Amino acid sequence: MNKTLNIILSGGGTGGHIYPAIAIAHAIKQLHPGSNILFIGANRKMEMEKVPAAGYPIKGIDIIGLQRKITLKNFLLPYYILKSIQQVKNIFKEFKPDMVIGTGGYVSLPVLLTAQASSIPTFIQEQNAYAGIANKILSKKAQKIFVAFDNMHRFFPKDKIILSGNPVRSDLLNIHQKKQEALTHFSLNEKYPTILVLGGSLGAGSINNAIAKNIDYFIQNNIQLIWQTGKNFYSQLSYPLSEKLNNTLIYHRDFIYEMDLAYAAADIIISRAGASTIAELQIVGKPVIIIPSPNVTADHQTKNAQALKEKNAAIIIKDNEIQNKLIPQLQELLTNKKLQTILSQNIFQMAKPNAAQIIAQEILNTIS
Repeated sequence: MNKTLNIILSGGGTGGHIYPAIAIAHAIKQLHPGSNILFIGANRKMEMEKVPAAGYPIKGIDIIGLQRKITLKNFLLPYYILKSIQQVKNIFKEFKPDMVIGTGGYVSLPVLLTAQASSIPTFIQEQNAYAGIANKILSKKAQKIFVAFDNMHRFFPKDKIILSGNPVRSDLLNIHQKKQEALTHFSLNEKYPTILVLGGSLGAGSINNAIAKNIDYFIQNNIQLIWQTGKNFYSQLSYPLSEKLNNTLIYHRDFIYEMDLAYAAADIIISRAGASTIAELQIVGKPVIIIPSPNVTADHQTKNAQALKEKNAAIIIKDNEIQNKLIPQLQELLTNKKLQTILSQNIFQMAKPNAAQIIAQEILNTIS
């Protein structure tokens, strides 16, 4: 295929929707260098920062998501949908897309609805084991639907589904070769175990509270900590723990940009169960303790975690049990090298490192 393709990608709100879209964009550019790629995101959301940092242009639209509680925002939703659709039409008129790819999040709904109404081919990438509302609505007119879990025909037309896995950042491949670089970057001692704590791009209150409550456990046992608190929690944790956070064993940031090095340095990972994070954990192949967030639509993180549990690929702790169970489970895992090996092998066997390439190739084949 030699013709220039104008391709729009849309997905956002959290890193779980943004990073797969960026990975797909990279794969398309590798397979079809002449592609013109434009992202559409929600104004004032993190995609407006992350996408340009990855090297792609992005246009923002004014859209909000449906709130689970009754709020004024829900009454304003029809207004924002109509406004955002008009904004998308204006972007389409200027960019003239040949196809539109959605990776989830409420921003993708007006973008793909507008494309489908204009007979522009659309493609969906669903990260979770439980499909989101937007993708279920959009699936009826989509050309292909790329999924990461089995049995997704519960939500989508079976003949459109391709089990591709979730795209991950290419810098996470072969992280085992980066161990020494990672230890140097984070000023860590190779003699001590290192725990990586992740709560998603915005942070996880229960995980942060459990780590903060037990910070002395890490210091007294010479356990090194790489702790991503999330932007929502960084300042409120930094002040009361300031003296202990200055300990050389503790590295804490609101957001870790060098995630390849963070994964490479880690011996054990504590994490939420966002689908994109799980895809990364599978590629990384380290022993993991998973705490699914209860504050997500349709409890999809629990369903994501269950897929790991069925393969004996992770230790699962319920969010409401984290305060009592996290440290005992972590201590048991630290002292059980056999269990570490089993968990590492099982989660790595679930990895689909070529997901972005599979998706990009299928899309280009469909269009050609």
